[in-house]
Order: sequence, then structure tokens, then C-alpha cells
Amino acid sequence: MTALLPSLACLLVALASPADPPVGPPAEAVDLAADVDAHWDSHLAALFEHFHRNPELSFLEHETAARLAAELRALGVEVTEGVGGTGIVGVLANGDGPTVLVRADMDGLPVEERSGLPYASTKRQVDITGDEVPVMHACGHDVHMTALVGTARQLLRLRDRWSGTVMLVGQPAEERIGGARAMLDDGLYERFGVPDAALAFHVSAGDPAGRIEVEPGLVYSSSDSVDITVRGVGAHGASPHRGKDPIYIASQLVVALQGLVSRELPPRQPGVVTVGSFHAGFKHNIIPDEARLQLTVRSNDEAVRDQLLGGIRRIAEGVGRTNGLPDELLPVVELSGESTPTTVNDEALVARVRGAFARELGEDVLFSSTYEGMGAEDFAYFVQTEHRVPGCYFNVGGTPQEELDAEAAGGPAVPSHHSPFFRVAPEPSVTAGVRAMTVAVLELLSAE
Repeated sequence: MTALLPSLACLLVALASPADPPVGPPAEAVDLAADVDAHWDSHLAALFEHFHRNPELSFLEHETAARLAAELRALGVEVTEGVGGTGIVGVLANGDGPTVLVRADMDGLPVEERSGLPYASTKRQVDITGDEVPVMHACGHDVHMTALVGTARQLLRLRDRWSGTVMLVGQPAEERIGGARAMLDDGLYERFGVPDAALAFHVSAGDPAGRIEVEPGLVYSSSDSVDITVRGVGAHGASPHRGKDPIYIASQLVVALQGLVSRELPPRQPGVVTVGSFHAGFKHNIIPDEARLQLTVRSNDEAVRDQLLGGIRRIAEGVGRTNGLPDELLPVVELSGESTPTTVNDEALVARVRGAFARELGEDVLFSSTYEGMGAEDFAYFVQTEHRVPGCYFNVGGTPQEELDAEAAGGPAVPSHHSPFFRVAPEPSVTAGVRAMTVAVLELLSAE
């Protein structure tokens, strides 16, 4: 019944002023919260559980993309599939006006779920490297996709309140930070137009459910995945002098790399160089001829990013030479392709969106977090192309306040993102995401 009220209001206005063009109801007459809640009960709850039970890995989101496309088409959205591999693009055209991109990522993670949820994933999948692994939505992308469908419904229901075009993007492979770039390389902006603004949100397990954080400036760090192959000369473990031990050399390299942040960056300039994987050898008494390191490198500044990546190459070569390796056996440093620049929110755009949140949802829905990590997001590619699209990326809390309070008092820790125990409260997370994204789009495409 609630969903019929805006249409009835429009009819009454039209009857009262037949000479004037139809106008939408004032904001206060549209009960956005009630309709979003009703949509959760009637459809979105089941859709969320479907996405959570059936996660798929990066660039392999075939069934996920098909379901998301079908959901949007059922609402009347024109959808194109197969953009950048498994990406989808839905276009809502509603007269003249700006274009706003709204993005939701689709991929899960190679994690075996142990959340205890009744709809927990038991899926396994062969990943793009050929390994069979468990799969879980351990980062909330199921929330993001469900909210995208909810937002599309609200924008169609309220289309008399906005004018322009909404580009609904289902993006693959955020976890491998390659999906946004793949969609752009496949002509996203050439085929569907360059947006005037780009929006996205992320559910946050560390923040109170249903509340929203939106800040100007730096939102996420840059991220680069680096592979280092340390080469040596194999030998018997009892005769190390007859070879060049790559494990010994790589161990020195792991330690030396820590000096990049501790001794080459200014103390107040953040940076991370983490060696997350070290593989070498097969047998106790054999010195192998190769060791492999995998690194993640993070920064909040593009100049620092270049400094760290250049420093890794310099130190790797230096450690190799110190150990007497000839030029042809010096360590090889390569970027894996999983790289993204910093994600920076446009200040003017954030001011508009934040003002709309406060006005339409209430000042008390807004909060500021104390996040101290250096997470990364490939949403940056949508805004930091040569087109320089203004972007606004915000967070929606996903954990009930009482659970956060219990953790602060020494109780059970709230599981982090990428944990097998990860879980969010889906109803307040999805419904807050839908309300916030709808308000943001209406603000940017206001028919007024």
C-alpha cells in the first residue's frame, strides 16, 4: 500500500493544476524508508541469501552476473552482459540530464565459511589458476549487489523526481583489483558514456549497522601486488659452498625490504611492504635454484607508491649483487597486474551527498570511523581515468551496536572482512545502503 502513495499524490497535484506539468511529491511525502523495508521483506532478503549461498570467484562470476542481470531486467532496466568478462551494465534513461554511475562488486573470496549462518556457503570452485578452492562472500559484496537491485527499484518508483541517466554497474573481480580496469578496457565509457559522477559503497563489519560514513579526500590506499623471483644455483644441502642458496638470499631480501618504510619514508608518511608468501624447495637436504616471494605494497600517495616500487627493485638487485649473483641471475621483480591507485573522494561531490544524507536521512545516521588500515579499492579506476570523473565512495555499517560495545568491553571480537567467520546484519546493511544510494542519486539528478 505504501508504494501507491506517491502515485496518488501525483494524481491529486495534476487534478488540482491541469494547466501545469505533473510534478513529483515533495520529499517528505515519499516514505522511502517504509518502501525499502517492505521490499526487503518481499524480495531483497531472499535475494541476499541467494547471493550469499552462491558466491563465485573473481572473473568467474557467471551465474552471479546472470542473476543480477535478470533481477534488473525484471524491473525494466536495459542490461548489457559480458562487459569486461563477466561485468554487467544496466542503463536507466529518464530524460535529459547528467549521467551517474552506481557500482556494486560481485565476486567472493577463496575462504571456507565458518560463520554458522543457516545460509552459509558450501560452494567450491576451480579458480583462474586451476586450483579448486572453497568460496565465500567474506567481504560483503552480496550486500552491495542486493542493494543495487533495491536502488534500481526505488529510482524507477521515484522517476518523476529525477532526470538524466543512471548507469548500474555490476563489476567483477574487485578482490583481484582488476575488474574495473577490465570493464574500462572493454569500452565501458565509450559504449555507455562518460558519467558526470560515480558512486559506490562498502558495508563495514567494524561499524554500527545502518549508519553511514562519507568523507572527502583519501578513502582507500593504493595497492600493488609484486612477485619477486630470487634465483640461485642448486646444490646439496651438505655442500652449500658449491651453490648459491636462493632461500638464504631471499631471507635477507625480506628483512632488507622493511627498511623501505622504516628508514626511507618520513615518519608521518604511511606505507606498507608486506611479504605474504615465501615458497622455495622440496626436500630437507637440497638447496633449490629458486625462491618466490609475493608482496603487497600500500601507500596513500602516488609519489610514495613510485618510491616504494622503485625501492623494491633497487634492494632486490642490491641483495643479489651482495651475494655474488651474476647479472643473469639477479632477482626478477614483476607487478602481478593486481594494482590500483588511491581512491580519492571529490570534495564538492561529497559535500552535496553528505548534505543530502543529513537532510533526507537525518544527521544522526552519519558517523566517522577510526579505521587505521590501508585497504584498497579498484573503484579508483572509474574515477581516475583520463576523464577524471568525480567520485564518492561511502561506508555503511554492518554490525549491531551492541556487538561492537561487547567487543569494546572485552567480549567476543567482531570478525573482520576476509575472515571465515565474517558476517554482517543483512537487513540494516542492505536497507541503509538502498536508502543512502537512492538519496545520493536523487540529489545528483534532481528534476528541480
